[in-house]
Amino acid sequence: MAVQPGDPLVPVSAAEVTSRTPREIFWREFRKDRLALVSLLFIAVMTLVAVFAPAIANVLTHHGPNQLFLDRLNRFGLPTGPNGRFWFGVDDTGRDLFVRVLYGARTSLIVAFFATGISLVIGVTIGLVSGFYRGKIDTALSRLTDVVMSLPVLLLALGLVAGCGLSSRGCLGGLIKPGLLLVSYVIGLFNWPYIARLVRGEVLRLREKEFVEAAQAAGAGNVRIMVREILPNVFAPVLVFTTLIIPNNILFEAALSFLGIGVPATTPSWGKMLSDAGSIFTIAWWMMVFPGVFLFATTLAFNLLGDGLRDALDPRAASRVRGRRRERRWLRRPRRDRATTGTRADTAMEVSG
Repeated sequence: MAVQPGDPLVPVSAAEVTSRTPREIFWREFRKDRLALVSLLFIAVMTLVAVFAPAIANVLTHHGPNQLFLDRLNRFGLPTGPNGRFWFGVDDTGRDLFVRVLYGARTSLIVAFFATGISLVIGVTIGLVSGFYRGKIDTALSRLTDVVMSLPVLLLALGLVAGCGLSSRGCLGGLIKPGLLLVSYVIGLFNWPYIARLVRGEVLRLREKEFVEAAQAAGAGNVRIMVREILPNVFAPVLVFTTLIIPNNILFEAALSFLGIGVPATTPSWGKMLSDAGSIFTIAWWMMVFPGVFLFATTLAFNLLGDGLRDALDPRAASRVRGRRRERRWLRRPRRDRATTGTRADTAMEVSG
């Protein structure tokens, strides 16, 4: 029953009024996105697979990632397809592809998370200092960010990885050695400018807020204000952006491995598997399909999770987007259907009243 003008107001006790915490509001909005929930579940499963890849391979197949099964190659030396013993078939050297795909998840996630962590530390620090102090410090750090963003990332990555991988000693007197860490360093050191620009813009906006002025009036130092007052307020956009650059880092590692200069040949990698499958894809389709499906599903899951987090952390913007989508769908309807929809809506309002 609708409330009419002149109706007496019914007092409500304080116990009947419940407020929601930001965490409850976030979860209420996030669980509405089914794709984001499925993506989060898939990422959790892939993380468990990456962590327990040796145990899973030992229990299911008893095969190692570099164990050769030459009997699975035909008389022409070509690999054979999936069967009851080798679920994903074998590669061109007779290794179990299912086991290598499991270990490839470990390689991709380690590189993605470690490289993203490096980018976060550098980008958040530079963006926070640049946006808070402004002036000459902001100018110097902004120009440094512009220089790094203008560099040809792929060419420099190719040169650094190839140069440091020429010998087992690595670079910088053995400080950086070939392998997962080298690839992670290269990816992380070239992706931080995007995070720095995002954080700088947020800090410039937050620096003029009342709570920052109140902290300054209370005698708080600059470092305390940046860490305790401003940094927590840039957590949401940084979290969303992080979930969106993780798949880019996964694809970057796959591209380097595809070009043959990523992780060592004995380390399973989805990109290296795709590279090995390029020459015999028409004969051994499984060598490209299974690593490609896992690579595609993992990157898609991180992107969908990022979209879900963005909508949940800013529900008002998400509701505006959904409203515009509904309006466009309604405008695409024929005029007769629009009139029918409007009549039904008016009738429903009269009945409810």
